[in-house]
Formats: sequence, structure tokens, C-alpha cells
Amino acid sequence: MPGSIGSQRPKLLDQVRQVLRVHHYSIHTERSSIEWIVRYVRFHRMRSRDDLFPPAPNIKAFLTDLAVNGHVAAATQHQTMHALVFLYKRLRNHAMQGRINAVRVDKKINVRVVIALPDGTAQLVAELLCGSGWRLMPAVRSGSMTSMFR
Repeated sequence: MPGSIGSQRPKLLDQVRQVLRVHHYSIHTERSSIEWIVRYVRFHRMRSRDDLFPPAPNIKAFLTDLAVNGHVAAATQHQTMHALVFLYKRLRNHAMQGRINAVRVDKKINVRVVIALPDGTAQLVAELLCGSGWRLMPAVRSGSMTSMFR
């Protein structure tokens, strides 16, 4: 029968959920992937599955916008990229060719690495600052501790 529910193609997000569940991804991965795919589709104002193509420039534009305007963490941008690659590779059967040269988010400096830079009294002061709950990185950036790191 034309127009019956069984003949309709499942919605894209329902397909994403189904494939993620078949491959035993966690519910958190499922929710995150769905959220990023929805944001991606809204960002590009996509109305049909045909609007998903071409993937590389669309993904590049979205990831760049996240880095520049969204102020997301590097891990968030990485997670988003994987959700979108999953969408194209597993659901659209489209192998991604080459690299996606989006603007990448800089990784944060690890405080433990900064504490290990000085030695002696300077390292003790840095450890005390960090251990007592004072924020070490603002002090380093302000220049008040630069003499200790020389």
C-alpha cells in the first residue's frame, strides 16, 4: 500500500540510533552523536539527505565554526568530527577521502607540566599555589610568576 508506514524510509536520526545500538555503542555516545548531528544539520539548514553532500566542505565549515565561534574544547571538536564521520561512513556509505582541514582548537596546557618546569623554591611555590586551590595558570599568565620560571 502506498503511504503505509512500512514503506517509508526511516528518519535519519532513527537510523543513526539503530546503527549505534547494533554496534553496541554506549547510550552516552548515542546521545552525543545525535546532538552533534542535529547541530550540524541545523548549522547548514539542511532539508533533505541530499543536502548532506558534499561532506568535506560541510564538515570543515562546521568544525571551524565550533573552534572559532563556539569556543569548544579540543576533545569536543574531536568528538564532533567522529560523530559526523560516523554519519557519512556508516549511514551514507560514503568513505571520507583525504583530510578535513578545519581550524583546530588548541589543546589546553596541563598544569602538572607547568609545575614541573621550575625547580627548588619556585616549584614549591607553584605546588603550594595549586594544592591550596589557587589557580596556577592565571598567575603564570599575569607575569607575576615569570621570574620563577626563568
